[in-house]
Amino acid sequence: MPEQPSELSDCSSLLSRYREVRSRSERLCEPLEPEDYQLQSMPDCSPPKWHLAHSTWFFETFLLAPHVPGYRAHDPQFCYLFNSYYDAVGDRWPRPSRGLLSRPTIAEVYRYRRAVDDGLLSLLESADDRLMQTIGPLLEIGLNHEEQHQELLLTDLKHAFGLNPLHPSYAPAIDEPRIDAAPMEWDQYSAGVRRIGHDGTGFAFDNEGPRHRTYVGAFALASRPVNNGEYLRFIEDDGYARPEFWLSDGWAARRAGGWSAPMHWHRDGTSFAQFTLRGMQPLDLAEPTCHVSYYEADAYARWAGFRLPTEGEWETAAGDQPVSGNFLDTENFHPSNSGRSIYGDVWVWTASPYSAYPGYRPAAGALGEYNGKFMCNQIVLRGGSCVTPPGHVRPTYRNFFPPDARWQFSGLRLAKDLPE
Repeated sequence: MPEQPSELSDCSSLLSRYREVRSRSERLCEPLEPEDYQLQSMPDCSPPKWHLAHSTWFFETFLLAPHVPGYRAHDPQFCYLFNSYYDAVGDRWPRPSRGLLSRPTIAEVYRYRRAVDDGLLSLLESADDRLMQTIGPLLEIGLNHEEQHQELLLTDLKHAFGLNPLHPSYAPAIDEPRIDAAPMEWDQYSAGVRRIGHDGTGFAFDNEGPRHRTYVGAFALASRPVNNGEYLRFIEDDGYARPEFWLSDGWAARRAGGWSAPMHWHRDGTSFAQFTLRGMQPLDLAEPTCHVSYYEADAYARWAGFRLPTEGEWETAAGDQPVSGNFLDTENFHPSNSGRSIYGDVWVWTASPYSAYPGYRPAAGALGEYNGKFMCNQIVLRGGSCVTPPGHVRPTYRNFFPPDARWQFSGLRLAKDLPE
């Protein structure tokens, strides 16, 4: 749940934002063929068709059903088929089997979206101020939820396409001049008690607060993420075969998965190529390294003689920096050698486990399951990626995944201690 009502207090702004977010999801699917809508390449991924339907189910379940008198579900079975993990709502179709749902058809899912859109827009247009105070925050979390699924749609699709020996392209290849990598510099920060977490202004997910004090020792943060050329040296130094750099669980995951390079890297003779949403491309040594797990990021940092930043350090460094960078709106669909922005290109793993901030309490009811129930065995990532929708991230935004997750656009930025 959001910490407080959205700043989008007037109905016209909400209507405009609703149309924008919903249309973006469908634009992202325009390059797809019918067969692509059904792809599910592993249990952690979902088919594009499911993402379109589930984000629609969210609006129907949490806005239309409770707030439209006498509301009748578009299809009662959809609550079972497209519920993700909300136990308080009811039972659900197993996540690993979402790719088996050849029905409802793509056309039926789009009709479902049209029906819910019509109902939601009608509800908003007729709502009085009192109702808007109730449904405004719910609508804002639904829009942010759909933006999360827009990013997941592309990461899941890339994983599926990457397993196809034909290496299909989501978008056409583009011929851009390569830019030399900027030297890695170090931004220094003094020790002190910092206030981190959301301050209550505007929208935030509940896991971003409460704002609280934490002590941060003197540290330095690298001016950019680790790039492919630097990571390649780790590989060439047998970094994947040297257990002294790896956590015990990471070493076990590396062996079980047969990891020898980041996901989507392919040996091309004596060098590497990289699968992208624009097809197979020669590895650009200046681009940020992407599709590495927390275990790989941590192993690289140890090998290089540094460490990963804590999320308190990352948020300290983000400070008042503008939230700009290589996001989804650039339509690169790939990390770029884009300069010193702390945002965009790749999510960066932190050294922080995903846990509750002091004073955190999950919201009551089903929406309280949105974030709090996952505060175990996950690691925090910060900063957004090249497929994060614009405007979706903040300095306080906490993404989280299990430490062995590699299919997301995840990379790393180094940190080091300084004398105090």
